[in-house]
This record gives sequence, C-alpha cells and structure tokens, in this order.
Amino acid sequence: MKHTDIRDLFEDAAYCGREVTVCGWVRTARDSKNMAFAALNDGTTLAHLQLVFDKEKLDPAPFLKLGTGLMVTGTLVHAMRGQGVELNVEAAQVLGECPPEYPLQKKRHTPEYLRTMPHLRVRTNLFNAMLRVRSEVSGAIHEFFRSRHFTYVHTPILTASDCEGAGEVFRVTTMPYGADGAYPEEAAYYAADFFKRRAGLSVSGQLEGEAAAMGMGKIYTFGPSFRAENSNTPRHAAEFWHVEPEVAFAQLPDIMEIAEDMIRHILRSVLERCKPELDFFQTHLEPGLCEKLRGAADSSFGVVTYTEAVRLLQESGAEFVYPVEWGCDLQTEHERYLTEQIFRKPLFVTDYPKQIKAFYMKQNPDGKTVAATDLLVPGVGEIIGCSEREADLDKLLEAMDARGMRREDYADYLDLRRFGSVPHSGFGLGLERMLMYVTGISNIRDVQLYPRTVGNIR
Repeated sequence: MKHTDIRDLFEDAAYCGREVTVCGWVRTARDSKNMAFAALNDGTTLAHLQLVFDKEKLDPAPFLKLGTGLMVTGTLVHAMRGQGVELNVEAAQVLGECPPEYPLQKKRHTPEYLRTMPHLRVRTNLFNAMLRVRSEVSGAIHEFFRSRHFTYVHTPILTASDCEGAGEVFRVTTMPYGADGAYPEEAAYYAADFFKRRAGLSVSGQLEGEAAAMGMGKIYTFGPSFRAENSNTPRHAAEFWHVEPEVAFAQLPDIMEIAEDMIRHILRSVLERCKPELDFFQTHLEPGLCEKLRGAADSSFGVVTYTEAVRLLQESGAEFVYPVEWGCDLQTEHERYLTEQIFRKPLFVTDYPKQIKAFYMKQNPDGKTVAATDLLVPGVGEIIGCSEREADLDKLLEAMDARGMRREDYADYLDLRRFGSVPHSGFGLGLERMLMYVTGISNIRDVQLYPRTVGNIR
C-alpha cells in the first residue's frame, strides 16, 4: 500500500501543506468535545506523528484504541503547539484492530515487565530507539572495516572446535532422546550422529578467521556466537552477536590501534545519526550519556598493564566482593572501578597472566604473561578481548600440551604455523555490550530482540 514514512514528514519541509498518507500504530490517544488526537508511530523514527480528528468531519472512535494499526490520509500542517508537524485527518482505515486487553496501555513499563512480551515490547519508545541504534552501530562496523580494506568473511556456525577457553559449547545432534543409553561409549554415540563426530554451535569464529587472514591479510567476521554458560548476570547471554577481525602482520599495539579507531568510529556515527535516540536515553536512562560518548570519541583511551591495574586496585582502599591479587581474573566490579573511578574513560588493560588466558595468545618474554588486552568501558566493563596470536609452532604446542588439549583436534590450526606463519592479531567485540555502553541500558536482555539466557527461550 502506497504511503509515506513518518520520518520523512518530520525531515522534509516540502511535505507541509500537502495531502499525505501514512501508516502506523496508535501509541497514545485523547478525546475532547469537538476534537480527538492520536499519536501514530511507524517505526521509522522515535517521534510520533500527531493525528488531529475533527469530529464534525469524521467519527474518531474506531481509530483511538491503543495498538491499533491504521492507514490515515490528511493534510500535513505546522503543529498548533510547539515545533514540528501534525496531520489533519480526512480519511482513516483500521488495518488491524486491537482489543482493550492490549498490555501496553501505560506510557512507562519496567524492563522486567517488558521482557515477558518480547514480541510486543518493540512497540515501546525504549525498543524503538534501541533497535535503531543497534542498526546504526552494525552499519558503522561494516563501514569501518570496508573503508580499511578488510574482507568480510562468514565463518561456520556449526563447528567441531570449541575455541578453547571461550566458553561452554551447545551440542548439536540429530540423535533422538535417550539415544545415549543405546551406545556403550561416547565414540560409538558420535559415530552414529550426523557429522560422525562431536559438533556444536560456534562460540567464536576466531580459529577459522585466522585461516582466512593467512590468505586475505585483513578479514572480519560479524555474526552470532553461542555460549552455554550458566551465568545469569546482566552482561551474559547464551546467544550474542560478535565482531571478530583478524589481521596478518599485526602485533598487539597494531590491533589495539585498530580496536580504538573502530570504537571511535562507532561512537561518532551514533552521535551524528542517532541524536533523538541518544537524547531519549540520556533523559530516561543515563544523564550525561552524550557527553560521555563525545569524550570517548574525541580522546585517547587509557592503557595500563594488568600488573599495574592490580596494584592500583589494591591501593585504592575500595572494598570489593572479590579480592584482588596478581593472577586473579578481573571481575566486573574491578573493571568498572578502573574505568569509572581511576581513569574515567575507556581503558586497555594489557599483559595478563598466561594461566587465565587462552592457549593461542602469544607468550611474552617474561614467561608469565601473554600479549593480550581487554578494553574496558565505564558502566559495562569488558567489551573487547584482544591478543596477538602465538605464531611459533613449538610455543603453541607447549601451551596446548600444558592444558591437556588433543593436538589432532586442532590439526588445521597447527598447519597455519607450519606453512608461512607470520605475526598476526585479532579481537572480539560483543555487539550487545557495545550497545549497553552507547545507550545506557544496563541489562543485555534489553539490547536484544529475543534474549536467550539460562531457562529462557521462546
């Protein structure tokens, strides 16, 4: 059906004074003696278009029920009150009726309540704004890498690799319920399955991405990752979107520079193209949000070694739930204290102890740490995990053996070190955590359309 996007009506003054047709859903409505008013939204903008009904010309009753889908024709005019435009309705048609039990009757609902209806919460201002920002962030990521000669590759979602250390794997099988009991041992069970071996959903495209980088030089992947961690925190989800560049001929400082430039590019894009959405988040979720993002976009990020970070935390006098000592994995409370209280900006923490990082990270000359860094941001904590990859075959084998890993399971990966191995580095950015930082939304469940968490899938 031919109609005009509501966003165009707000952005193009040429529509004012003309007859237009719009479609959308009724967000709010009010009635008076001679006139009636409804706010219509079609998802193209955060702003609602006010519909003005003259009761002498048209009975507005069928068009005022919240949630109703409408097609409306009328004359666009300057708003009687305030700035902007409104539509003097001349004809209207109900496209989809909405009964009184429509659950989004109030203007404001708690995030917990909205999570019970993911199929409807997209009609709220919060999710209207979030999904538009999510789209912009995703586009900015592609824009950044394409402008720097990266090749976009699609790594497998079904995989036999667990990318050791990245998280628990969801098993993929065609075997019927109870089939385990029909086989005397694990090998026989997997031999009867579809792939004839254990398979799962990918926790990361890194290992396959490294293979692509060894021929293409600079690649990035952008797709879903799956982790079966029984972690019921505001930062963890079983399914999330993952940005993972891999760069040949790059050492740790090189990949850190790429990561910082990418974050700045994302922030500048959102600040430029999503002003109404950011203003909404700043008003309702995080005062000072725009200033925070502009500051991060226009200044250099902090850099501190893990050893120095531990010292700063120990000397801070702050009381933490988890004690801080050298060799511990930094917790969210430690990461946020570093970024919010000490450095007050995004921060790279480098050179972590090798025992708390993955086998593939390049070992530093000190024998205790690896060439790895996490990017921490205020309000969230870690959003990027980054490292130079171990290019030395002997050192890689030593790290694998120390962890009891089966060499045959990583034959392809080891071949990359046998045939023309070069220094290379990469990182992983969790899209949802980036969105939490950009929007001020505090729970990962509220930056996804349908969140998948422990005990929750629909």
